[in-house]
Amino acid sequence: MIKDINRQNGTVAGNERTLEVLHRDFPQCFTPEGLFDIGVFRSLLDGAVPVTREGYSLQFLGKGYATLVASTDTTTVIRPDDEHNSRPENRDSRNIYITGDNLDALKHLRNSYAGAVKCIYIDPPYNTGSDGFVYNDRFGYTSVQLQERLGISAEEAGRILEMTTRGSASHSAWLAFMFPRLLLARDMLTPDGVIFISIDDNEQANLKLLCDTVYGEENFIAQMVWKSKSGGANDTATIGTDHEYVLVYSMDGSNVVFNKDKYARVSTQYNREDARGRYALDRLDKQNLGYSESLDFPITGPDGRTYVVEHKDPAQKHARWRWSKSTVSERYDELVFKYPYVYTKNYEKDCGLVARSLLTEDRFGRTRTGSTDLGALFDERVFAYPKPVALIRHLISLVTSDDDIVMDFFSGSATTAQAVMQLNAMEKYGHRRFILVQCPEETKRDSEARKAGYHTIDEIGQERIRRAAKKLKDEDPKHTGDVGFKHFTLVEPDDRTFAMLEEFDPNVVIGAHNILDQFGLATVLRTWAVRDGYGLDAEFTPVDLCGYVAYLCGRHLYFVEPGLISGDEVRSIVALIDLYGSEKDFKPENVVLFGYSFTYTETEALKKNLLPLRDGIKNLRVNLDIRY
Repeated sequence: MIKDINRQNGTVAGNERTLEVLHRDFPQCFTPEGLFDIGVFRSLLDGAVPVTREGYSLQFLGKGYATLVASTDTTTVIRPDDEHNSRPENRDSRNIYITGDNLDALKHLRNSYAGAVKCIYIDPPYNTGSDGFVYNDRFGYTSVQLQERLGISAEEAGRILEMTTRGSASHSAWLAFMFPRLLLARDMLTPDGVIFISIDDNEQANLKLLCDTVYGEENFIAQMVWKSKSGGANDTATIGTDHEYVLVYSMDGSNVVFNKDKYARVSTQYNREDARGRYALDRLDKQNLGYSESLDFPITGPDGRTYVVEHKDPAQKHARWRWSKSTVSERYDELVFKYPYVYTKNYEKDCGLVARSLLTEDRFGRTRTGSTDLGALFDERVFAYPKPVALIRHLISLVTSDDDIVMDFFSGSATTAQAVMQLNAMEKYGHRRFILVQCPEETKRDSEARKAGYHTIDEIGQERIRRAAKKLKDEDPKHTGDVGFKHFTLVEPDDRTFAMLEEFDPNVVIGAHNILDQFGLATVLRTWAVRDGYGLDAEFTPVDLCGYVAYLCGRHLYFVEPGLISGDEVRSIVALIDLYGSEKDFKPENVVLFGYSFTYTETEALKKNLLPLRDGIKNLRVNLDIRY
């Protein structure tokens, strides 16, 4: 568990992610000694991939350090909020809210949700100088360790430590903060997934280059412009800034498909209806589309009349049909003739426009609109400058449908959660679900939020979800969508616990049962389930082994609590072996032990009794995994 992770982190150099990909896809390029043969790699590329010796890349102080940070695992554990999660509105919810550092959260989540998230929206710190951003981390590397792991000089290592431990707000510090988070976020996206990132002029140029580095310039979709202000800024000496940006990148540009903007305001009135649905009439002839003689031909209607393109100025033809002669012939039955015009049916369900890069305030609101949205739920001004719900809802609608997962790991006041719930309600059958992460940043001591009883930002976010859910239910009592959420907190063990873990000796004959008390059964199970790929909504099935209870989740059987052997009795282990033999559907491939709970005798007895399963019962190869 944590002790194992600490040991693994001690050997990480920062290029593990790259090496993992190379080992997986190009094993023939590695020598028996584990060295990468660049010559063999080049031969594989010859003639297959266009190569250039030109180009440029984003470089900044701490780039290698940020890669190292992304490569190490988290030592936090996942503590479920059992009281909250057991409430009726939350018990079956698939929505997730995580309280904790988003870097730790992403490291946990990639084990279960890699390649599963369709849409990510984030509103990170803008590094304006007044938004409170400073980079401080807790990784505790020494100068010598950085020199050895990153292959850098003592002078550069000193500059990195100065930046990461003393609260820098430089461009390099902001980039070093964002880089590992974007790297991990990329792992979350589905092959057709999309990430939207809000930003302003302070870091927009750097963020664009950073995203080109992480996602690939070929996967850049658009830089949307949101008109965030209206009026004001008259005291500026130069130009008043009325906008912010939303950068849009895909996981793979060849896979991504954007939905039409079906909520765009369309002037057409759908006041007719047939078996296919409501529709409006749209004239087949159009002006100023570019004249084409082949699209200017007479059409004979069912009434025998001849219908022709109407030219406002016969001397200078500018009109034509929208359909070719062959299309008119093939789809003649779809045409509506009202002399002197020919119409097509424009069905309401087919309506939708291509999304635009300009996000105007009349539809998507402005900064003040976000405050108004929040004010509709809270009497106090509990959060500054939230994004408008309509803006986030629009972005999500462009790339998601059905039960897609939407993630926001800078969730703030939880606008994204409200946007997801609203969008599901608007579509009646929408089942999108959200995963939100927010660090427990303290509210300011004299703020309205603190006076209202909210001590941390995540408390505001959770309360907003509850109030937004109630508002939806009040507006539509028949609404059956998922408006609950499960809550988890990431906990870093304290120094005393770390000391206990380090001092524990697995070879002694007495287990250190008090270590389990530092975590709790539910925390160990949930942390392991996420690590093993089952997710935060995984369920555990208790398995009674003659009075000892193990917990089954998928292909893993977890042994956490002490007491596997009572005195000289090994009945629980015998019961486990019997269960493998008697229950045809019982075949967990991994038996996992919380090492601190068991004596040396117990672990050895379990190893001995599991071994025959490999050649006997069900021909299973059961892996015994003892975690510390």
